Amino acid sequence: MANYYSDHPEIGFYLNHPLMARIVELREKGFADAKEYDYAPVDLGDAIENYKQILDITGDVAANIIAPNSESVDLEGPHLENGRMIYASKTFENLDATRKAGLWGVSMPRRYGGLNLPNAVFSMLSEIISAADAGFQNIWSLQSCIDTLYEFGSEEQRQKYIPRVCAGETMSMDLTEPDAGSDLQRVMLKATYDEKEDCWRLNGVKRFITNGDSDIHLVLARSEEGTKDGRGLSMFIYDKNQGGVNVRHIEHKLGIHGSPTCELTYKNAKAELCGSTRLGLIKYVMALMNGARLGIAAQSVGLSQEAYNEGLAYAKERQQFGEKIINFPAVYDMLGRMKAKLDAGRSLLYQTACYVDVYKCLEDIERDRKLTPEEKQEMKKYQRLADAFTPLAKGMNSEYANQNAYDAISIHGGSGFIMEYKSQRLYRDARIFSIYEGTTQLQVVAAIRYISNGTMLNNIKDMLTSICFDTDSSVCCRNATTNLTSLKGRIERLIPIYEEALNHAKSLGNQDAFDFLARRLYDMTCELVMSILILRDAIKAPELFAKSANVYIRMAEEDILGKSAYIKNFQEEDLDNFKANSCCTCED
Repeated sequence: MANYYSDHPEIGFYLNHPLMARIVELREKGFADAKEYDYAPVDLGDAIENYKQILDITGDVAANIIAPNSESVDLEGPHLENGRMIYASKTFENLDATRKAGLWGVSMPRRYGGLNLPNAVFSMLSEIISAADAGFQNIWSLQSCIDTLYEFGSEEQRQKYIPRVCAGETMSMDLTEPDAGSDLQRVMLKATYDEKEDCWRLNGVKRFITNGDSDIHLVLARSEEGTKDGRGLSMFIYDKNQGGVNVRHIEHKLGIHGSPTCELTYKNAKAELCGSTRLGLIKYVMALMNGARLGIAAQSVGLSQEAYNEGLAYAKERQQFGEKIINFPAVYDMLGRMKAKLDAGRSLLYQTACYVDVYKCLEDIERDRKLTPEEKQEMKKYQRLADAFTPLAKGMNSEYANQNAYDAISIHGGSGFIMEYKSQRLYRDARIFSIYEGTTQLQVVAAIRYISNGTMLNNIKDMLTSICFDTDSSVCCRNATTNLTSLKGRIERLIPIYEEALNHAKSLGNQDAFDFLARRLYDMTCELVMSILILRDAIKAPELFAKSANVYIRMAEEDILGKSAYIKNFQEEDLDNFKANSCCTCED
């Protein structure tokens, strides 16, 4: 029987990530829960076995319930009845299956009914569910909103809401408005304090809200009258049981049809303040968005895997000119690149997730006791790494998902354009990944300061220095013509080329010119990081990753050399040509 976890050993490989032992140590806080909960692990090995069991259960549910339901969900979609959103009928089956499997509130501490899973394992679950149905993954993964409530809410709020999510109640984050998309400082949904009822009241409209008719909402609203920027915004908790919010419209989208995208009207809706006033955007939404962006990276990897699976299966079966098309160079080149992007992107995802885990675990420990100077230094180190790597993981994996879905259709030829084939749905679903939770262009904006100030260059150099070969330096890629030491040499030769391009862009002394080149610098940075990561993985598991390392590093080399040439030949006056081409110069 199919299993979306055990069928892909590449996922389980990352349970052996170099940081995993430290993450488990911090997450389990000395394995104290084992004294109170019989399902809590007693040591590192026990914890890893627990993770494997949960992943195996998820892989079974994904392969044998969620995936078979995906076509029906895509065709039916949600609908509106009397101001309420009603899921597609098979979505209810998916929800029931994941609830019975205990896959809700999984990141929460056991004292609230959770499984205390680290972010890296949650990302694995997200990847698996997305491979089955990216639309349902949206609904399921929004349970991670509870992390923000856990982090910033009161203990009373934790006890009130977290067990409900652990039992399977759904969540949403209500941020966007008709006039406030990426620019959330313009949010105007009004929050006023009701002294008589000792609560807050919310009034206004939210738009493009994923899973907008959920049970529990985190809502960004303007609590400070007369303000117009982010300093006047606060975060609120809205409980659907209280009433006061209706669904005015469900968007008809290109893809992810099972994931309802709603326009909501708040009419004097009762709500609770989460945390402190004025910190809604400045602090709480930033934490919420970083978690969501990592979730989209996992969603993207899952869909990339499924797109590759579809393309590979079709290429093995389809014959043209008396031969299987998988034997055609144009096709196996495409498949090789798809797999390389998938594997390199997955490695970046779990590297980032592990960085997040270390600093988040230390933050949680700090709520109970004072950290040692060494722990504080460790927390700051991994928070900086998480902040730098999250926009790389979200941006590149969402772009790779789009590219792999596109290539899956190309491999299918005309059949890929036919609605009966899964590849067309994957293509439609993937398109939103590089748009929501911050477009790729916004990921570039988030990442570029770490690129321009040399932080990522130093990270790249440190990462490459840490690459070592456990055995003889002549270790060769299995079934490959280029050995791994040679691949490391290729990366080493690319770093000064990247550094020279970066320095040239900075030397122009023109912010517009640097911003214009930023996307190319971002791509080069990501490709170097992923080249190092996939090489590291290939050294440890050549049977899984050697082929992808060989393909990806050559592909990155091709791209970095081209982008470097473009940047080093770019001059400030070149901007005028692009500005002219982007403007209408025709007269009526």
